Amino acid sequence: MVAWTALLGNIGISARESPPPRRPLHKPPGTGLMLRIGAIFVAVCMVLIAASLGAVLYLVVKIDGPSAAVVAIGAFAAMMLYYTISNRLRDRSDLGDQIADLSRGTADLARQVAEITRRLNTVESQAANSTRGAIDPLAAEIGELGALVRQIAETVASHAAALEEQGALPAAAATAEAPLALSESDTVGSGHHFRGLAREAIVDVVSKAIDANRVDLYLQPIVTLPQRKVRHYEALSRLRTEDGEIVPAGDFIDIAESAGLMPKLDNLLLFRSVQVLRRLHMKNRDVGLFCNISISTLNDAIQFRMLLDFMDANRALAPALTLEFSQNAYRSFGPIEWECLSALADRGFRFSMDHVVDLRMEPKDLATHAFRFLKVPAGLLLGKTTSALSDIHPQDLADLLARSGIDLIAERVENESVVLELLDYDVRFGQGFLFSPPRPVRAEALRSGSGEGAASPGEAVLAPAGLPSA
Repeated sequence: MVAWTALLGNIGISARESPPPRRPLHKPPGTGLMLRIGAIFVAVCMVLIAASLGAVLYLVVKIDGPSAAVVAIGAFAAMMLYYTISNRLRDRSDLGDQIADLSRGTADLARQVAEITRRLNTVESQAANSTRGAIDPLAAEIGELGALVRQIAETVASHAAALEEQGALPAAAATAEAPLALSESDTVGSGHHFRGLAREAIVDVVSKAIDANRVDLYLQPIVTLPQRKVRHYEALSRLRTEDGEIVPAGDFIDIAESAGLMPKLDNLLLFRSVQVLRRLHMKNRDVGLFCNISISTLNDAIQFRMLLDFMDANRALAPALTLEFSQNAYRSFGPIEWECLSALADRGFRFSMDHVVDLRMEPKDLATHAFRFLKVPAGLLLGKTTSALSDIHPQDLADLLARSGIDLIAERVENESVVLELLDYDVRFGQGFLFSPPRPVRAEALRSGSGEGAASPGEAVLAPAGLPSA
């Protein structure tokens, strides 16, 4: 009895005086089994103590059996209650310690995150400062170069104006004052080569020239502004009569269109354009070529099938070959024409619009139909020619087209003052007699798809009075 009482006292003293050890947040494997074994051992001890107490009361104190049993059960219940409460207190203490450890860990993690954020901000500010320090001098130099280019252009324009006033440049003055023809790039000489001839006679002359292969290919450059580097060429057709007279396209295109000769002429021009483009790409693959296509070619099923087969065979040139349609043709397109354009676009070819007479258009619609270039006369763009109402302010046109992936090209550029105004309109490309008139293509460039020698692209393709290379 004394031994059991001492054991019970030791258990109480241990529970009161010895704080339970702190358990780690993550218990090691087997901890749960050990705790269950320990609980079973304590319960067995409590049962033995209660039984011993009841036996002592019954045998020694001579208390009747039921009373001794009640006392033993009460002692066992008291020990169980004490053990349960002590375990609950210990678990609560452990939980408080774990929460405190978790709070300290969270606070430490927050401090680390704040330190990392501070360091990242420092690095970003240093990178921004270094980048700004590298970009600012370049921006200043570019601004100075732009100012110098503008000064040079203004000086050239003033000198040209002074020479015109002194009568030293009568031809230039006459050209500047003359009204523009169908296209500045199509004007050669005075025009009207078939004046006085009946329509049937003109059709016969044009038909014989096409059948006799007397249609020459001319190229006019499209340059970047203000660098004036050749970026594209436009392929133009010239007709040679039996007398050797050169007839510009403006004098026979309408007649050929009405006589149904345009599909054949377009196929001939396109075939030669591909030959020239292959020759150009031998030296510079960044140069592109614009080729005009008539709406009659799209409506002619046989000729368009031949054209489509030819384009399919030259699909590798699609990024550099741009097919060009007039604004009037674009507005008259029907289901057949749109289907033809879709077939060409599916093969990777892109389109351009020229002969623009007004700015009533939607750039998103142009981009949807694979139009990537828009040619606008410089006079119309700068508001110097009379035109119909416009949906777009000319000064906003370049930016609006760029949002749809379309480049603006100013054509019919004739003097330096126009170039200065175009730069204010953010125009990136220009075409016109100021940069170069159309030049004939060398005959050998059309006879062979390859060439030898170290000639530049422009020299290898154009006639001796040719253009500077790209």
